[in-house]
Amino acid sequence: MTENITIWPNLVTMFFSQAERLADKPFLWAKNGGVYEPLSWRETASRVVQLARGLRALGVVAGDRIVLVSENRPEWLIADMAIMASGAISVPAYTTNTEADHLHILENSGAKGVIVSTRRLAEKLIPAAHRADETHFVVAIEPPEIAQHLTLDLHAWDDVLASGENGGDIAADAEKFQRTDTACIIYTSGTGGAPKGVMLHHGAILHNCEGADDALRELGLGHEVFLSFLPLSHSYEHSPGQFFPILIGADIYYAESAELLITNMGQARPSIMVSVPRLYELMRTRILAGVRKQGGLREKMFHKTVALGRKRHLGGGSLGFGEAIVDAILDKLVRAKVRARFGGRLKAMVSGGAPLNPDIGLFFTALGLRVLQGYGQTESAPVVSVNRPGKVKMHTVGPPLINTEVRIAEDGEILIRGELVMQGYWRDPELSAQTVKDGWLHTGDIGVIDADGYIQITDRKKDIIVNSGGDNISPQRVEGILTLEPEIAQAMVYGDQKPHLVGILIPDAEWLKGWKAANGPDADVHGALSAAVDRVNKDLSNIEKVRRFIVGDEAFSIDNEQMTPTLKVRRHKITEVYGERLEGLYG
Repeated sequence: MTENITIWPNLVTMFFSQAERLADKPFLWAKNGGVYEPLSWRETASRVVQLARGLRALGVVAGDRIVLVSENRPEWLIADMAIMASGAISVPAYTTNTEADHLHILENSGAKGVIVSTRRLAEKLIPAAHRADETHFVVAIEPPEIAQHLTLDLHAWDDVLASGENGGDIAADAEKFQRTDTACIIYTSGTGGAPKGVMLHHGAILHNCEGADDALRELGLGHEVFLSFLPLSHSYEHSPGQFFPILIGADIYYAESAELLITNMGQARPSIMVSVPRLYELMRTRILAGVRKQGGLREKMFHKTVALGRKRHLGGGSLGFGEAIVDAILDKLVRAKVRARFGGRLKAMVSGGAPLNPDIGLFFTALGLRVLQGYGQTESAPVVSVNRPGKVKMHTVGPPLINTEVRIAEDGEILIRGELVMQGYWRDPELSAQTVKDGWLHTGDIGVIDADGYIQITDRKKDIIVNSGGDNISPQRVEGILTLEPEIAQAMVYGDQKPHLVGILIPDAEWLKGWKAANGPDADVHGALSAAVDRVNKDLSNIEKVRRFIVGDEAFSIDNEQMTPTLKVRRHKITEVYGERLEGLYG
């Protein structure tokens, strides 16, 4: 399909073109009564047209922002496409957002309306929409239970669809949209804490799709199947997990939950998986737990398979004669069973959103499952580079996508230029100008480019934690909230490439003095600080919660080099002192 992408002026036209071509073939698969059932391309397009007309009937005009809050399901794609098809701008929001998070996005984006899926999600979303001055309506896929009087209109999803049964030619109107028109605003956390809206135009996401098609073409792309697991509000799932499948005419299955992911993989039998390192970490843990449970000969065979697979990959494919025979036998006895558990037709597992531990990649590679690590950020729509199937360098993030320029600045920062670069941050021209200079996106990441053109990330310039799920977290925001508590004088949170945050807390000296006087010098300080952390966690989103912590030996100061002269925390210095203990919190 690569030859067609250059003639598509926007994402909506691409979708309608594919829907017309593929017509009654299955497209979106979701569980109904415990069984996966499909929605065809034609049916999906029909609902997109109806919803787009219905949104126009609610007063939506070109350039309006519509927030979308839903778990992954067919309605997510239908809503996203309909918002764009109506001429509006889609604003995806995380299902894990707090009411305050929703309010910030609604007010900052100036959203005219909201589409929300479940009653549970509506409980936090609707009160925020009620408080947002520019938000006029909510479209609810499942009718919410509302006891309070609202200052906005509440509409049922089915009613809005019904109102759009007749009207203008949405597909024809969409052909007028340009690649440079803003398609969506995706909010991502910054160093200041408040999420900032990244404006992505149609061309940026189309550029990503074209690049992915080129990078993965040697896999022999045909009738592909994707399993959608990452939140679609994450740019990494939005582009490679939704629009890339549309580009190549693939089926999309929606996973039920993290707990049922392996089960869903066996049912959907995906050919391409797009996910973050955390998923692969969890799958590795579960596989190893199952192997330990089996024990005996099976456990020994499994570990021998991994050892030989690693040796073959690291040695460029060479094994001794005897080892090669054993490896071939183990391929049938062990690897074939692992591949079957993953559905049996997996061509590649693409990892992005956060750095992948090379050992994780080698583990799956040794088991006969191809892992391709990539790199990017929301500001680049999001993919910048990815390893090629024919030449995987596990410690790198691969070469750049086609039509993408990458260079290393004098200070080592990775700079990106091309159609994939964002239009800027919504309503923040100053930060936009600091981030994109002369067309070059300043990533904040430090790296090198090797002789083969593969990029290796060596450090991060910006003060952001990226957990193993690919979420961006501002440590300064969490630390600032913690130190508002009377018991806590200083805090540092930790969790880069980890499943959750942990931290170091320094008790307030005056509070500690009074508390020890009341409770005795040997009383449990950690337990007392836990109460403060619990209070803070109640108001934080799931990814920001501090799950465990240690009590620091002394205050962070300029003298012990744990603070700068301007009294900023020197994270690397503190980690040098407490790193082992922090790592121990994940045990």
